[in-house]
Formats: sequence, C-alpha cells, structure tokens
Amino acid sequence: MPLARQVALAWLLGKRGVAAPIIGTSREEQLDELLNAVDITLTPEQIAELETPYQQHPVVGFK
Repeated sequence: MPLARQVALAWLLGKRGVAAPIIGTSREEQLDELLNAVDITLTPEQIAELETPYQQHPVVGFK
C-alpha cells in the first residue's frame, strides 16, 4: 500500500504543467520512498476522490 506522500506526489506528477515538483526530505529513505511515486498510476476515480475536497478559486498574480 503506498504511503500518503507517495500518492500526493503521484497525483501532482499527473497534473499538466507540473515540470518539477519541489520535495523535501531529511533522510535518504524518504527520498527512496518518494522516488517510488513515479511507478504509481492513479485511476480517474482515485483522482476524483483526491480532488473532491478542493474548492477552486481564481488565480491571482501573474498573467
């Protein structure tokens, strides 16, 4: 079963426009765990479940 941080990174990597997410670790084992996120493929149903709580808001700042 993947860890929550692996699922979060897998979700982020699946988003258009994300070229290089910034991740932070304090131990080598954490980096190894996160690198395994590239092998996780989320189903459309899983993505929908992850995105359900999000309330979209307008982007402000750069145009």
